[in-house]
Amino acid sequence: MDVYLVPVGADRYELYCEIPDADNTEDGAARRPQGYFRRLVQRFREMIAEAERERHEGIAQPAARGRIARMKARALRWVAESIAEQRVLWHLRQQAEACLHYPDDIDQQQGIAVLRQQLAFDSQKHRRWLIIDGIALVLSVVVLGPFFLLIPGVANLPAAYFGFRVVGHYLSLRGASRGLDTVAWRYQSSAPLTELRRVLALDPDARGSRVDAIAETLRLEHLATFFQRSAVST
Repeated sequence: MDVYLVPVGADRYELYCEIPDADNTEDGAARRPQGYFRRLVQRFREMIAEAERERHEGIAQPAARGRIARMKARALRWVAESIAEQRVLWHLRQQAEACLHYPDDIDQQQGIAVLRQQLAFDSQKHRRWLIIDGIALVLSVVVLGPFFLLIPGVANLPAAYFGFRVVGHYLSLRGASRGLDTVAWRYQSSAPLTELRRVLALDPDARGSRVDAIAETLRLEHLATFFQRSAVST
């Protein structure tokens, strides 16, 4: 697995990766989910896979029938897309080895320090939000659940929302922990990533073509979109 330390500010970095569709699979244990949480994880993976297909192909999926169904599908897809930024952490859960590509204007020890600092920060953040959203999920099921049962055909959207967030934070927490404690990291300096840092000084109109060229050099199809969304002008 290749992970890129992308400069998005003067002293800010974000971890980024792109996983081929063929590798974007889970183990077979989740194919026959049992229990509420496993079913929730399976549904979460399906929504992430749908969001990824739309992201790769640029083709909208058929709209769900009925206003409530459309609202639910739209809301859950929005959740899936919004937390899909954690795909680096999710994929780290299944890796024994990974390679960190870092800008060549910093040394390897700096790259390692930034990586571990980012993973430690993510671990703490997702542990905190796992607890908060877990409490919210329980309350939405216990307090709001009986109300929604009185209205046939209407889904408990708050429970679905917090359920998806719980799954996302749980998977991210596992990935961050594995990245810190288990994954065997290799390190490789990258001149194109350093060029991205220089691009930050350009105005937005001149930035786009340069970023596209760097993304093509790195063979990263969606890096330009990620960078434009994450970068802070300097």
